[in-house]
Amino acid sequence: MLTTKVYLDRDATLKTLEGKTIAVIGYGSQGSAQAQNMRDSGLNVIVGLRPGGNSWRRAEKDGFKVYPIPKAAEIGDVILLLIPDMVQPEVYRESIEENLYEGKTLDFAHGFNIHFKQINPPENVDVIMVAPKGPGIRVRETYLEGFGVPALIAVHQDYTGRAKETALAIAKALGCTRAGVLETTFKDETESDLIGEQTVLVGGLIELIKCGFEVLVEAGYPPELAYFEACNEAKLIMDLIYRRGFTGMLKAISDTAKYGGLTVGPKIIDEHVKENMRKAAKEVQSGRFAEEWIREHKSGEKRLKELMKATENLEIEKVGRAIRRMAGLEK
Repeated sequence: MLTTKVYLDRDATLKTLEGKTIAVIGYGSQGSAQAQNMRDSGLNVIVGLRPGGNSWRRAEKDGFKVYPIPKAAEIGDVILLLIPDMVQPEVYRESIEENLYEGKTLDFAHGFNIHFKQINPPENVDVIMVAPKGPGIRVRETYLEGFGVPALIAVHQDYTGRAKETALAIAKALGCTRAGVLETTFKDETESDLIGEQTVLVGGLIELIKCGFEVLVEAGYPPELAYFEACNEAKLIMDLIYRRGFTGMLKAISDTAKYGGLTVGPKIIDEHVKENMRKAAKEVQSGRFAEEWIREHKSGEKRLKELMKATENLEIEKVGRAIRRMAGLEK
């Protein structure tokens, strides 16, 4: 049972955005998907990009009027900032801030730069967030299928008194209200997103799969077999959890797997692991992780590049590439 109100199609109206120009800044995964969905929903959408790049040509090919970012921000009544987090503050200061006239709306898909005060909009504009809970390709696919991905909305600043209506209208134009939209805050979205990425979705999963692979290889099993057991089948299990939940997944596997998983799993992911997760959560909540990441970015991301290189050289990655080629997933 949900404890938060779910907003659906009937709770939002596109009339809120009638006669307005929506300027999408960025044309990557989210930018291209959101721009196309909003246009196909009948809104007036333009795209703002740095001139001369591949994204400019792609956006034009997709039928959009494309402008340099400052001009798009000047024209746009609603500005969607859909470029990477670490690039946003500089682009905002150089190209958007001076074009944020009274009554405009600045929209984000993630709350990082507002919550950690890397971007500080003027008081006479609305500041909102519409965060689809899926990658851009899925946002577009589900829209074309007549449905959508769920989304979060939040209001940081409501100068006009209509900020929430605007957020819901954008969510409707993206197709998200077909699935369901939950209201949150910039703080909660940002912190929960970072904690989830670090402890489960990226950091936790990589380390869990890597350790499982290494334990199997150390025990004398062939690396290819270890890859199937520790990594390849993880996707199959996650698909079942995604569609059916824990119980549905357990009902779909063997009794041996059920019993072994339910009795041994808590011995692996135990209170010690949970305490480490709590520590990671506190680093996010205190702002220390954000400070570290901002410093890392400004210094050229040397540590990140080293970590990426080390990951590329892992045995599981070498074995995985061969398995994926064999399965036709990678060339």
